[in-house]
Amino acid sequence: MTITDIPTKLAKKRSTVRASDPKNPNLTAEQLEEFGAEMDALRQRVIADLGEEDAAYIRMIVKRQQQFEIAGRALFYLPPAWPLAVAALSVSKILENMEIGHNVMHGQYDWMGDPKLNSRIYDWDTMAPGENWKYGHNYIHHTYTNILGKDRDIGYGILRMDEDQKWNPYYLGNPLYAFLLMVFFEEGVALHDLEVDRIRSGERTWEETKQVGKPIVKKVGKQVFKDYLLFPALTGPFFVSTLIGNAVANLVRNVWTFNIIFCGHFPAGVATFTEEECENESRGHWYYRQLLGSANITGGKLFHIMSGNLSHQIEHHLFPDVPARRYPELSVEVRALCEKYGIEYNTGGLTHQLWTVAKKIVRLSFPNAKRKTDPAPATGLDDAVAA
Repeated sequence: MTITDIPTKLAKKRSTVRASDPKNPNLTAEQLEEFGAEMDALRQRVIADLGEEDAAYIRMIVKRQQQFEIAGRALFYLPPAWPLAVAALSVSKILENMEIGHNVMHGQYDWMGDPKLNSRIYDWDTMAPGENWKYGHNYIHHTYTNILGKDRDIGYGILRMDEDQKWNPYYLGNPLYAFLLMVFFEEGVALHDLEVDRIRSGERTWEETKQVGKPIVKKVGKQVFKDYLLFPALTGPFFVSTLIGNAVANLVRNVWTFNIIFCGHFPAGVATFTEEECENESRGHWYYRQLLGSANITGGKLFHIMSGNLSHQIEHHLFPDVPARRYPELSVEVRALCEKYGIEYNTGGLTHQLWTVAKKIVRLSFPNAKRKTDPAPATGLDDAVAA
């Protein structure tokens, strides 16, 4: 089946995915199969090359993170050094959450056999329980990336981030909700697993909610005790300034993480999909959807480290279990494959990507918003499903 055989109503159904977009021509079933095979080969080549250099890198990052944390905690005993203490602790929290926690819990370093870096054991320094997050993120989000009705990370159950999300007056507050989610991102990620919308609709029982909520309550209590009671108390007369410093460091981490994640998932040109479009998709279709549903952020080496290399969100969605330090080199080959198959590779500077995200958040707060500036990539999934 070719794109010309797709029923008109299906071809016109989605405003985010246009079959006529010249930047992303629909691939035939054979091309998608070949594309998937090349992606698999690329992944296997990197996996086979993993070794001591990769192990040394993540151990170095862990060491640097610990050094920044120790420095930050110690500097709170010196009130004039409070800004330095906050800065050091902020860097520590960002490294731990993004380059260490997120990537370790994806299983990127399980091959090392180090229990401290094993995805089944590691639990990061944030309010979201590791086990809850791994199910909601590693399984749900990475399996059903950008499929409306399946991927709960589209808007996090709070925001309207796609035209096909049915509008209601609640979404007039889209910009406000986005700002609050940015400020309280740690809390938002933890509460995300409660799926409050499913509770309201009756899809989730109270008993099921309690089972999900128990580890959240326990983890939130642990984090609050550590950051807002234990460490401030250890500084004695500097309790209040340390408490405020911890809160500011958490805020810095929240704002940074929110911006990196939203720029990788929701800038102009990122596609979303219907469940119908993704039925029975093959490995090649999955790769194609991951590529069209993600975007990268350009920057230097330090920027990529501080983003957990999620500035290479495309490569992360294509190869979530490959050590993130490999994404920069993978991006060169992925981009070459995109050129080979005529697929747009969505990348841009942080300011540009963030600006398009902000415009989308504001625009979608209103009903019947029309996509004016976003490129609309085609999925090429209809050929594959029919085949």
